[in-house]
Amino acid sequence: MHPEFTSYWNTKKEKLKLKYENLSDKDLDFREGKEKEMMKIVSNKIGKTEKELLTIIVTI
Repeated sequence: MHPEFTSYWNTKKEKLKLKYENLSDKDLDFREGKEKEMMKIVSNKIGKTEKELLTIIVTI
């Protein structure tokens, strides 16, 4: 994973955890090839669709 993306994701992950306190580091563990699984888990935990979650990630 590129260092630029790692920095970007770590920032987004912290903001998501602040906004949705029920999310953990494990829920937001980004691994190449497992993106869909992570999105599904997170969207279910926060009660949003995957499309809504993607919008939240981009705008947060």
